[in-house]
Amino acid sequence: MMTKEKIRDAIYTRRYIYNFHYHLIWVTKYRNQTFTTEVLANEMKAILQQVADDNDKKYTETNKKPHKGAQ
Repeated sequence: MMTKEKIRDAIYTRRYIYNFHYHLIWVTKYRNQTFTTEVLANEMKAILQQVADDNDKKYTETNKKPHKGAQ
C-alpha cells in the first residue's frame, strides 16, 4: 500500500492540491535605480510584509540587485 505524505503549506480539496508560490520582479524604465538607499529598501520590505500579513500570506525575501552599469 502506498502512503502519500502531506505537502507542507498546501491546500487540499477533494480532487486537487494547491501550493502556490509567487515571484515578483519589478524593472524600472531604462533600469534606473529605485531603491538607492537602505532606508528605501527597508520601507519596501515593510510594505510587502504588511500586504502579506493583511492577506494571511507568507513573505519570504527581497533581493535588491544592482544593474550592470551601477557603480
